[in-house]
Amino acid sequence: MHAIVITEPGGPEVLSWTEVPDPVCGPDEVVVDIVASAVNRPDIAQRQGLYPPPGGAPAWPGLECSGVISEVGAEVSGWRVGDEVCALLGGGGYAERVAVPAGQVLSVPTRVELATAAALPEVFCTVWSNLVMTVGLSRDEVVLVHGGASGIGTAAIQIAAARGARVAVTAGSPEKLARCAELGASILIDYREDDFVDAVRAATGGRGADVVLDIVGAKYLARNLDVLARDGRLAVIGLQGGRTAELDLSAMMDKRVHITGSRLRPRSPANKAAIVAEVCEHVWPLLESGAVKPVIDRVLPMTEAAAAHRVVEAGEHVGKVLLTT
Repeated sequence: MHAIVITEPGGPEVLSWTEVPDPVCGPDEVVVDIVASAVNRPDIAQRQGLYPPPGGAPAWPGLECSGVISEVGAEVSGWRVGDEVCALLGGGGYAERVAVPAGQVLSVPTRVELATAAALPEVFCTVWSNLVMTVGLSRDEVVLVHGGASGIGTAAIQIAAARGARVAVTAGSPEKLARCAELGASILIDYREDDFVDAVRAATGGRGADVVLDIVGAKYLARNLDVLARDGRLAVIGLQGGRTAELDLSAMMDKRVHITGSRLRPRSPANKAAIVAEVCEHVWPLLESGAVKPVIDRVLPMTEAAAAHRVVEAGEHVGKVLLTT
């Protein structure tokens, strides 16, 4: 089979469509013939040599895919050859085939086309595990989502709105903010023009946000602490603005703030399977009813993975960028 391999750490030009060994199906795995994958920020970090795949994962990038099951392991029940599925991966989605633990496989929701389903597993598992399973976002709370127009952001807006929360977002243009509003955000902040702390406080009568979902990291740490209300929760899921910052512990203690951080990719198969099960139970009905929808910016051939990486790195997209085989 063929896959997009990283010939050496570097820019998008190091991605190459190359012949690689076929996956071997383990007893608790299925093999998926891939129709589509999606570009995520960790793929870019891996290409740059900053985020190696976890043990046992393929060396090529790709954290999610959709396709058709072509092989089923001896210990797997509930899946059959020919099933149309999407899957959460430790890597290997930029390829023609991939072996994946059966617990990380989901059916394709009704209303969602097979290729489009490649946009679902990584973002919705990340959002649900952080906003709901970890920080317990509740009805009528205010949540600030940084990068509202990103793949994570467009999913987070919809999940939060579906749970009855009031959603604030940051984005880099009026056009992106308009798209966020269409998805359910009501506090719209252009981070190039406005201070998000002042904007959220103004919109909440000075109280601030109950929850912040942050993809930026160090650059925003102090201001995220400022914007949180008492008993607020900060969930850090990205480091686009750096990994090291000073934290005012006194301010954290005075506000009784809880700070969490997580990555989805390094989690164990059992942990990922538990998240997938919750997403299947709680998010898939929202997708099947049309209350929540995948947001696709553009679709490119897998062989144009370098171009797709350039789009995502430049922040030119709203929602997900897909790659099709």
